[in-house]
Amino acid sequence: MGQEIDLLIHYPKAKRNIKERGATKTEQDRAIARQFGKDFFDGDRRHGYGGFSYMERFWTPVVPTFQNQYELTSQSSILDVGAAKGFMLYDFQRLIPNITIAGIDISPYSVEHAKEEVKPFLQVANATSLPYENNSFDLVISINTVHNLEKDDLAKALQEIERVSRKNSFITVDAYRNDEEKELMYHWNLTAKTIMHVDEWKTFFNDIGYTGDYYWFIP
Repeated sequence: MGQEIDLLIHYPKAKRNIKERGATKTEQDRAIARQFGKDFFDGDRRHGYGGFSYMERFWTPVVPTFQNQYELTSQSSILDVGAAKGFMLYDFQRLIPNITIAGIDISPYSVEHAKEEVKPFLQVANATSLPYENNSFDLVISINTVHNLEKDDLAKALQEIERVSRKNSFITVDAYRNDEEKELMYHWNLTAKTIMHVDEWKTFFNDIGYTGDYYWFIP
């Protein structure tokens, strides 16, 4: 198994009233969000982002951390599993000219409305069956995505990440370390179907053979 490392340390932290969010979210809101369509990305805030557009301040400070950690160059290749509209890939492309990028997302809407510069490198696909050959990428990343699957499918997705990565991988998943964080996590959650204690995640990674790096999303 890889290492627990916070590669999103420079991602801007938003101030959230998490308990208020939990009190206002219904199961219908969650069902709509899990369709990952227009309502999730660009609809009402109750169903997701409430407008998902590129903002330089989010990923631009983050991608140099990945570049340094994995020694990425113009000869490297990256796959983003759950790329949405391709914003992180776009910032990789800007930071490292000529780097090979690819991304998949379950959402036809997000791929159709992706950032124009990276749209040719994105396709609609399921993380449980990645449309790439074995050992295709130097780095496979998946940020807050695979936890949206039920546990059995999540295992398949991580095994697919293992299969297409020739070298490194990094994921983040919804998690908690204590009862207080667990309560906040369930207040915050809109789309995740698998949420576990960090120790349970580590056991799970080991059991299904995920050997990449990882970190947690904890609101």
